Amino acid sequence: METAIARPELLLVADAVAREKNIEREEVLEAMEQAIQKAGKAKYGHEKDIRATIDRKSGEVRLSRWTEIVDAVENEETQMSTRDALKLFPDKSVGDHVVDPLPPIDFGRIAAQTAKQVIVQRVREYERKKQYDEFKDRVGEIINGVVKRTEYGNLMVELGKAEALLRRDELIPRESFRNGDRVRAYIYDVREEPRGPQIFLSRTHPGFLAKLFAQEVPEIYDGIIEIKAVSRDPGSRAKMAVISRDSSIDPVGACVGMRGSRVQAVVQELQGEKIDIIDRKSVV
Repeated sequence: METAIARPELLLVADAVAREKNIEREEVLEAMEQAIQKAGKAKYGHEKDIRATIDRKSGEVRLSRWTEIVDAVENEETQMSTRDALKLFPDKSVGDHVVDPLPPIDFGRIAAQTAKQVIVQRVREYERKKQYDEFKDRVGEIINGVVKRTEYGNLMVELGKAEALLRRDELIPRESFRNGDRVRAYIYDVREEPRGPQIFLSRTHPGFLAKLFAQEVPEIYDGIIEIKAVSRDPGSRAKMAVISRDSSIDPVGACVGMRGSRVQAVVQELQGEKIDIIDRKSVV
């Protein structure tokens, strides 16, 4: 009985999808195996433990039924008692599996559609995981994006291949953005949810002001000046307490900059928000 069929075209498809979606080839092949497995269960029984493997070099497809050896059988479709197993397989023990090769299935139109759906779903899941891994450690950063669309006053912001939410209450009062506008905002939360990673942005968060100053003031970026506290009434007023770890550097003067150039750059980004900078003397 033929128990395997060579399908080298599967490897070509896997390579093409991996390049197009910028994901690992192994992820695509695992998705294909899952699709073949699903088609196999449809033919041989959904309750059975059917598994598929694709040879990574030849593209050879193998389908098999796995049966676990147990002391007490609870599911006859996936389990075999130790007593029965020892009669046929004396070298097996509890916890081992009996693997029975199955004839390869002929992919019909429905099976091919099922395979495509599984592959697309797995690729989407992989892309979502990749997005979450990319942004979960970027909470507290300022990021630049493009407004993709508006939903009930909330902005959906495109960040490369990812999408983030900038809610209406996280916008500075009276500011507005149109589709296609560039926007700078602060990543304050990243959550992994069933529908995919959710990236939340803010322009009213105190951290946004602090990070703007870190971009404008090298002494803050280098750790010579430290921001101790920030309080904001977004779009109106803000207070920021700073200290200097170098007695020769005036923290307030450094944040204000020559002729107010540094503070004005932040004020302009925050729609004219008036910023009071207070020297909080270091006790270090």
